[in-house]
Amino acid sequence: MISVENLKVEFGVRPLFAGASFVINDRDRIALVGKNGAGKSTMLKVLCGQQHPTDGVVAVPSQTTIGYLPQVMKIADDTTVLEETRKAFAHTTSLKQRLDCMERQLAERTDYESDDYLQLIEQFTQLQEHHRMMGGENYEAEIERTLSGLGFRRSDFQRPTSEFSGGWRMRIELAKILLQRPDVLLLDEPTNHLDIESIQWLEQFLVQSAKAVVLVSHDRAFINNVTNRTVEITCGRVVDYRVGYDEYVRLRAERREQQLRAYENQQREIADIRSFIERFRYQATKAVQVQQRIKQLEKIVPIEIDEVDTSSLRLKFPPCLRSGDFPVICNEVEKSYGSHQVFSNVSFTIRRGEKVAFVGKNGEGKSTLVKCIMGEISHGGELKLGHNTQVGYFAQNQAQLLDEELTVFQTIDNVARGEVRLRINDILGAFMFGGEASEKKVKVLSGGERSRLAMIRLLLEPVNFLILDEPTNHLDMQSKDVLKEAIRAFDGTAIIVSHDREFLDGLVSKVYEFGDGRVREHLGGVYDWLRSVAQRNSAAAAAPRQPLAEPKPQADDAQTARSKGAEAYQQHKQQQKLVKKAEREVAQSEAEITRLEQLIAQMEEQFADPAKASDMQFIEKYTEAKRLLDEENNRWMQLSERLEELLSQQ
Repeated sequence: MISVENLKVEFGVRPLFAGASFVINDRDRIALVGKNGAGKSTMLKVLCGQQHPTDGVVAVPSQTTIGYLPQVMKIADDTTVLEETRKAFAHTTSLKQRLDCMERQLAERTDYESDDYLQLIEQFTQLQEHHRMMGGENYEAEIERTLSGLGFRRSDFQRPTSEFSGGWRMRIELAKILLQRPDVLLLDEPTNHLDIESIQWLEQFLVQSAKAVVLVSHDRAFINNVTNRTVEITCGRVVDYRVGYDEYVRLRAERREQQLRAYENQQREIADIRSFIERFRYQATKAVQVQQRIKQLEKIVPIEIDEVDTSSLRLKFPPCLRSGDFPVICNEVEKSYGSHQVFSNVSFTIRRGEKVAFVGKNGEGKSTLVKCIMGEISHGGELKLGHNTQVGYFAQNQAQLLDEELTVFQTIDNVARGEVRLRINDILGAFMFGGEASEKKVKVLSGGERSRLAMIRLLLEPVNFLILDEPTNHLDMQSKDVLKEAIRAFDGTAIIVSHDREFLDGLVSKVYEFGDGRVREHLGGVYDWLRSVAQRNSAAAAAPRQPLAEPKPQADDAQTARSKGAEAYQQHKQQQKLVKKAEREVAQSEAEITRLEQLIAQMEEQFADPAKASDMQFIEKYTEAKRLLDEENNRWMQLSERLEELLSQQ
């Protein structure tokens, strides 16, 4: 699909990368990896044509479509969520307008036998067929599935986009890109604004429905579940590993060991040559050999070693006072904003030393409860911090509290104590502040860099209770590993608000799930919680609803109550049959849609064969499959609406 040959991009003297050559094929799932600043985002911009390379060629066939989601974009819209998402089908809408215009012409004209009229009919037929192959007008169900998968409720569809935060508006942009079904998807940190359920939905979509994908992400679980190939930018070069991410990590470690051995051998060779030159430089009888050695030395190309692996670096929190047995006690805690109830009846106790996770969809109250614990906002119910509890709190606004006139090194040096002061540069390097970056002043740092600096500062403060709200948003994988090990070794208590499954796995022993105004406690790790959610959802979808318990009648009205109860039970039983039948029909329709989508995807792959592309019988089968899919999508919408209506009557 896309061919990259001898690509070079440079800013200043040293190239960001050079000599990059690789091909993006159909059905490739590529993880673009490398340390922050290596050029991953720049590579995506070059691939989509937003930035021109210094040298080299990016060859994109004329019919190939590319969808690009940047990390940050300026969003300016004044429509509803549904109207904005429909823009993904602008081409289809334009085709429909042309068809309507041609249909009016056919109805108004009377020169039925003229060549011009027959030509108009032929054009109308071809355009109508193309419109049908593009999905026609039956894209509303697809829009609804995509928006729901990315976390929007139906009640959100008609809300103005201006009411949503930047993260939610990025979800709308992602939905638009996915709905366009481009030949190549370029995604730069697509999970940054998604909750765990939405990330899992996106994983499934990319694996099953996308064509070619190139993505940049620091979510290890997401990369492992989606990609089958890894392209690394390192030391100004691009190395293509045709394996998944975990296998790439193993191969990269082997590659680095080979580089180290080769580097050591080369250094010994250079030392021997220099020793010979110094020893015989002034001996006339050895002049020829000395000159040969000098030329040999000049021809040696230094072996570069991939970026230093900092995963071996360990951080340890400084000693602190021991807290009470129960650092946090919540009893019937509730929080409302006007008529909107964020959560209610929240009761739990966190013991000293526990590491717990707050999870759930965005907007369900995780950060709100954290602010209640910190005393930043008022609340109902009882919430107490235990004896001697010293809180270390990380949130995005913590980065704004740093002294802007200090350098990065000074900021950390001011809080470091003991032997840690000897390792400040190593610590800064682990969090991407190596070399000259440590001398930057805080005021020139980006928002992400400030967040990382605030995180390092927190790690060096003596606290016994950590509250971390999305601590991994601006960290690469190695930095996340360093942070995870530090928290794991921390002998205090920790609450971690995160959507990063790999980060939480093996770190927390309890999960609090936020949703529908409630907080549920789950014992075990994050994957134990995910399994319980999957079982709960499948059980709710498969099992019929249990009849509601009837109130016990009074003795003097027992006969009347029994009669009414029997009648109500029969009505409820009949209603349950209708609901069960509707649920079965919806499930069957969804299965048929999946079958047709897979069939169409297989047929689209066969279009690459010129013989198939010109086979009219094959084209007719493809068109028929698209028509059946459109009909089934319409049927699914009707069945879903019917099911919702039945459920609302219960």
